Amino acid sequence: MQKVSFNNKNSDFFNALKEKVDAYFNSNNISQTGNYKLFIKTILLLLSAAALYTILVFFTPPVWISILLCIVMGVNLAAIGFNIMHDGAHGSFSQRPWVNEMMGYSLNAMGGSVYIWKCKHNVNHHSFTNIEGMDDDIDIKPWIRTHEDQKKYWYHRFQHIYWVVLYGVTYVLWIFVQDFTKYFSGKIADTKFRKMDTKEHFIFWISKVLYIGVFLVVPMFTAGVLATIIGFLVIAFVCGFIISVVFQLAHIVENTEFSTPETKSHKIDEEWAVHQVKTTADFATKSKIVSWFTGGLNFQVEHHLFPRISHIHYPKINQFVRETCEQFNITYLEFPTMLSAVRSHVVHLKHVGR
Repeated sequence: MQKVSFNNKNSDFFNALKEKVDAYFNSNNISQTGNYKLFIKTILLLLSAAALYTILVFFTPPVWISILLCIVMGVNLAAIGFNIMHDGAHGSFSQRPWVNEMMGYSLNAMGGSVYIWKCKHNVNHHSFTNIEGMDDDIDIKPWIRTHEDQKKYWYHRFQHIYWVVLYGVTYVLWIFVQDFTKYFSGKIADTKFRKMDTKEHFIFWISKVLYIGVFLVVPMFTAGVLATIIGFLVIAFVCGFIISVVFQLAHIVENTEFSTPETKSHKIDEEWAVHQVKTTADFATKSKIVSWFTGGLNFQVEHHLFPRISHIHYPKINQFVRETCEQFNITYLEFPTMLSAVRSHVVHLKHVGR
């Protein structure tokens, strides 16, 4: 598929917004990357994950306690993805590149591939948000129809019901199916991604083998085969469900746009930043708990406009986004609570499914 371009000739909106953001950081002498709050959160999340793994694998608690701890570990892994991996992969965790790289590789420790994820997320999703054939995040075909230009099947009329189960299995599909599909095809959605060098090929395979060894083989020897499979599926379901829901609430809700480029020129006749605002939604920005857990991904508009700025700064940037959108008469979309965003997501799925 030919690459889509935007009308960035003037970029008046983004230039005005960026000027305010830059002035804030410069006048307060603040780094745009993470600070001690992020580092403390990272230590807490990693230590809690190590503790949960140790208890489950080597101490084998009673069944009901083990299931409860597996649920907690699924939540914990999702939080690591939101807070540590996400900022690291975007280069916003630290001013030191090697730290960002190390934090990004936490995804490999959780079974994924940060290299493929960067191509999928940083390049395709952030550049071409909600554009069919370019944004892999809206390519949940054939199970979910995310917008009205996608092919419709009879079972889509029930997608507002079965999404709960489907989102729960996404983590297992991601690490055991989708990564390998992208790896061997060299494509994300309908576009080819940058070829891996020898180092990345090596990391891809070694990390997959180590993940299987650590999360499946070792526990089978200590806790038993059946207990390991059940525990792993509980962890994967909880983690996959949380990750899917948080990312879906940012783009697949009511009133977000799904843009179609002009057929011949493959161009969208608006600046990239305006496109980001129109295709993205914030939610629960007043909730410190939601912001802490999701790594600021509830400030999704701010993240899409400034992906290289750490999420700890998004509440302040949100003020500049609101006033600049009002200044340029651009609709800024926000849901006051996470529950209202979930409700809107379900309504959207029901609408495009019928």
